[in-house]
Amino acid sequence: MCNQSVGLIQAAFENEGIVTVSISLYRFVTEKVRPPRALCVPFPLGYPLGAPNDPALQRRVILAALDLLTTDEPPPIIRDFQP
Repeated sequence: MCNQSVGLIQAAFENEGIVTVSISLYRFVTEKVRPPRALCVPFPLGYPLGAPNDPALQRRVILAALDLLTTDEPPPIIRDFQP
């Protein structure tokens, strides 16, 4: 699914009061789509949570994304993951 579609789906959910967060591989696309909350990761295409068989890293990515749900900053929020 393309980033634009995900951004539109997120906007629809947010309009219904359901908060959302996404993990993005391409910051430049995320900046154009402007989803409500997005975590940009520096990993290769197909690996949004990082290297396979690295549960510690994958957990850090997921927790960093979920952390965007707790901020008082108004959307859109785009943050970079620091591996």
